[in-house]
Amino acid sequence: MIVVTGATGNIGRPLTQTLAEAGRPVIAVSRHTAAVPAGVRHVAADLSEPGSLKPALAGAKALFLLLSGDLHATGASPVDLIGEAVAGGVRRVVLLSTLGVATRPFGPTRIAMRALEDTLRESGLEWTILRPGGFASNALWWAESVRTQRVVAAPFGDIGVPVIDPADIAAVAAACLLDDRHTGGVYELTGPEVVTPRQQAEAIAAALGSPVRFHELTRDEAKAAMTRSMPAELADDTLDILGSPHPSELRVSPDVRQVLGRPPRPFADWAARNVAAFR
Repeated sequence: MIVVTGATGNIGRPLTQTLAEAGRPVIAVSRHTAAVPAGVRHVAADLSEPGSLKPALAGAKALFLLLSGDLHATGASPVDLIGEAVAGGVRRVVLLSTLGVATRPFGPTRIAMRALEDTLRESGLEWTILRPGGFASNALWWAESVRTQRVVAAPFGDIGVPVIDPADIAAVAAACLLDDRHTGGVYELTGPEVVTPRQQAEAIAAALGSPVRFHELTRDEAKAAMTRSMPAELADDTLDILGSPHPSELRVSPDVRQVLGRPPRPFADWAARNVAAFR
């Protein structure tokens, strides 16, 4: 049995589908009741209360652990989730971490994630750590403005990073859950090329077949919008990367190709597959 947390999100949903199609028994975990693929069992659990994961972990052999932004808030204790996995008899954990652990290790959210990585390494479990950079699906923040005004509003219009398609993260996670060869691996996951917000707007316009205007936000305007859905510290960390990426954050990693035997998908592919969100 494989447990997938965050099972209704941009990574968890395709991961659950991939594992189910591979014939593996899957438990999909999310905070609220949700539809899941045929043959998959759903368990509602709030990861801010690690004990709520116990029913899902009973009899499980592997766990995909994805933390939402609120689990990085002051007072949260995500390391307790590793203890629950050990107590539940889980053998393998694939952790979704972040590239910032390596590129910006002293940010508050990066310190917390590094502590979680270290706890996993010391747990006695088999483990794999995935460190993606920016997600292509962050473009969904613009969906409403594109639908209603044909506008993408974002900061740092001409500064890019190699954003990754969440479906590629899911594919790598599936490989790591199913293949012992990835045990002990730390994979940095990026897209195939640096792409700026302005270029992303152009790709969305191409997918729609109609013009989309780009409007550049100030950093303060962007932070005000982001803190509606994430802690302020996480918003600042994200904006630091988007506005002044380090050379290591501009690097296109070979790890997706190494794991999957193919290159990562470009942003334009993600936009084409998700164009309905912008119509």
